[in-house]
Amino acid sequence: MSRAAIRYLEPIETAARGVAVLDALAEMIERAGLQVGDRLPPEVSLATALGVGRSTIREALNRWEGLGIIRRRRGDGTYLTAKVQTSQGPLPTMIQLEGEAILRLLDMRRVIESGTVRRAALNATLAQRQQISRLCDVLLQIVDTGEPYRAADMAFHSAICDATGNPMFGQVLAKMDDAFERSAESPFSVPGFGLASFPPHRDLANAIVAGDPDAAEAAINTILDSVESEIRQIISPTDNA
Repeated sequence: MSRAAIRYLEPIETAARGVAVLDALAEMIERAGLQVGDRLPPEVSLATALGVGRSTIREALNRWEGLGIIRRRRGDGTYLTAKVQTSQGPLPTMIQLEGEAILRLLDMRRVIESGTVRRAALNATLAQRQQISRLCDVLLQIVDTGEPYRAADMAFHSAICDATGNPMFGQVLAKMDDAFERSAESPFSVPGFGLASFPPHRDLANAIVAGDPDAAEAAINTILDSVESEIRQIISPTDNA
């Protein structure tokens, strides 16, 4: 089936080849009826059908691999690991797929971070609790002033991971963030994205300081719920009207 899907591709005639290739691949997958677990046509066949170099195809597939849409098996081929549909509205297909990928990432983070904050609430030393509270103050002040907050947010969550007593929590979460590459035009990377999730950070810090694992877990879920709701509003605005 994977080779038969090639007939749905036509040469690309645009300078924005990276995005165009991804859009064309998404349309091919949808029209050919490829499902999770199906193998994509070989890179050389995709490149020939689209009239682009193999490096362009490889870069596009690297992007999808980072989003968890495909998985490469050395010596065997490239397989779909997530459902792919083209956007039916004004939202570009790549942004749609990116939003869906972030939702999958959030699902993983929810499992890991729930355990992380519970352990931090139980295991943190007095000094670590004070540090978490201080870093939360710094983070919320930066957010309130409209300054770039990513570094402060990372410092706050890293302090929570350190307080678990298990360095693997921080390493796993950091690798998850590093593996996920947002596009330059992504609405999920603009400064205003996720701002509604920051006020509950104070509840999270307070719960850890108080040594209350249940309240800490509730707070991190509130934070993640806020981010998830915003993502769904972007990728499916009519469903949330």
